[in-house]
Amino acid sequence: MRGPGSWWRNKTTPAKVETYTRWSFHLFAVIEVAAIALPAFGQVGGGLAGRLGAMVTVHAVACAVTASRSLDWTRGRRGQPVRLLAALGALTVVIATTALAAEAHAASGTKAAIATGSVFTGVLTFGPGTIALGVRSRRRVLLVVAGSAAVAGLLSCPLGLPAIGVLLTALLVLVGGGFLAFTSVLSVWLLNAVYELDAARETRARLAVAEERLRFGRDLHDVMGRNLAVIALKAELAVQLGRRGRPEAVEQMIEVQRLAHESQREVRAVVRGYREADLRAELAGAQGVLAAAGIDCSVTGSAPGLPAPVQSALGWVVREATTNVLRHGDARRCAVSLRVTDDLAELCVENDGVADPPVGDRPGSGLAGLRERLQELDGTLRAGPAGPGRFRLTAGIPLPPPGPRPGVTPGTAVTRAADPNRETSEAAP
Repeated sequence: MRGPGSWWRNKTTPAKVETYTRWSFHLFAVIEVAAIALPAFGQVGGGLAGRLGAMVTVHAVACAVTASRSLDWTRGRRGQPVRLLAALGALTVVIATTALAAEAHAASGTKAAIATGSVFTGVLTFGPGTIALGVRSRRRVLLVVAGSAAVAGLLSCPLGLPAIGVLLTALLVLVGGGFLAFTSVLSVWLLNAVYELDAARETRARLAVAEERLRFGRDLHDVMGRNLAVIALKAELAVQLGRRGRPEAVEQMIEVQRLAHESQREVRAVVRGYREADLRAELAGAQGVLAAAGIDCSVTGSAPGLPAPVQSALGWVVREATTNVLRHGDARRCAVSLRVTDDLAELCVENDGVADPPVGDRPGSGLAGLRERLQELDGTLRAGPAGPGRFRLTAGIPLPPPGPRPGVTPGTAVTRAADPNRETSEAAP
């Protein structure tokens, strides 16, 4: 069942920053109404307050819509809202002029004059701050703010205010509009920086995968290149000798067979080294990666003397659990504990900041692959909530009893085959 905050926790970090930025500008619209329109009802009341409140509310809604469209343009989801920006600028001037006309009919110093003056300076302050979101050039942002201050000064002149009053009005609009414009530009810059950092992290991950593929390809080339070339030459020589009826052709084919078996053995060694994970290295790597992501990670326990297949399987558990902590939650703390007894090796990874059930717990994904890997060793994997906002992943692998098994003579190593119910014995060196 989805919790009330799952919509937020399911978002990526850049999406969270974008949501925060978007709703911050929507909050500016609420602040505009609360700071300019609502006080008018307490100051003048009646029809004038209603008209002023309606004008400010329309302007605030227009600013919110323009901010949303401008952010979409910044992220490349739509074109630049040029017409909407022009419409907001024209609406700002019209409302400011209307408020100025109402102020001209009010007695100087009265509450009506104060209310209309607040509307006049308020819309000329919030308007340029919102328009700055849809302008990419800093020079144009400065022109918008300076133009708004100049309009405020020019429109104030017909009121008969002294020069100092006109200058103070223009300066107030310049400072207020400049602050909001600076906030808009800084917010967009931070949002773009977060998205660029996220893209760089994904690129780094892809490069790491590509580098690993190249390493694996080089290893296969080094192993198979020479052997295949020799096999081809030996086979060609055997064909020529066979056509001539020479008995040496059989010896050449025996050599080809030997080289083929050797190549097969070397390829298996490369694949085994590629698929096996070192538990100690994985624990240290997980702690370093989580710490770099700002997650407090503690690792307790050690695994001296664990069989290599058990260490490899638990190493894959650590790797997958670390990936899930980074991708499927907003964790702040993660605890990794390893407990080894005489008959069981148990690894537990617990973290906070859990949203919905992790994507990795769905069939056919990472945790399903871990279960299959652990089942080859008769191991188990449990994953699920460990309390409010916590998730725990526990892997347990039974350990063979110490000493030789019944029916196995000393000096013989027992290895588990692909079928868990079948064992093969091979002479130990």
